[in-house]
Amino acid sequence: MMEEVLKAEAARLGVALTQEQLALFRAFADALLEKNKVMNLTAITEPEAVAKLHFADCLELLHVVDCRGKSVIDVGCGAGFPGVPMKLGEPTIRLTLLDSLQKRVNWLRETLEALGVEATCIASRAEEYAAREQFDLAVSRAVARLNVLAELCLPFVKVGGYFLAMKGAAAEEELEEARHALYVLGGSAERTVEYEIDGMTRRVIVIRKERPTYNAYPRRFAKIKQQPL
Repeated sequence: MMEEVLKAEAARLGVALTQEQLALFRAFADALLEKNKVMNLTAITEPEAVAKLHFADCLELLHVVDCRGKSVIDVGCGAGFPGVPMKLGEPTIRLTLLDSLQKRVNWLRETLEALGVEATCIASRAEEYAAREQFDLAVSRAVARLNVLAELCLPFVKVGGYFLAMKGAAAEEELEEARHALYVLGGSAERTVEYEIDGMTRRVIVIRKERPTYNAYPRRFAKIKQQPL
């Protein structure tokens, strides 16, 4: 069963889930897979694979830094990853889900309301959403290379907060490429956390916000892509 797989994977990562939490994960998975029949939300459609590759993968963030009671923005959240699993695993998180596609955001809002899960769901491009330095944590998974992603995420983070970038095999290469961008944006790479999910090595680049981000950033997305920092 999906719940048993998720409970075991989460425990291996150091996250204990109650039966109530497991039931919420199951309900969210059911909603995700049902909606996926008519909207492209995920290429992963086996419940046990969802438990490992979506849910457990995102739960890793809960002990990369202390997330308890923190305000978290998930930038480019797609179908709700990593933000929704983080919220289900640590209910004290104050979660904002940000995505540019209105119909995805509408689905997330309706689904989370039906499950009784509190979250703010915003349809906007990251560079256009006015919430400067209001969050303890910004998180993102599989959105863009780090030198581009940092310009979209770090402006949201309070000084002293963190930007957690979920990456795969190219994490160190992307980090080296992004060091100048991180400095310009007021951030500094603190460490890289490595872990395994279903036999695959995953990494979280932990970036601390050390100084306010200049008001010139973020730029328009076309400019960011054309001339990354």
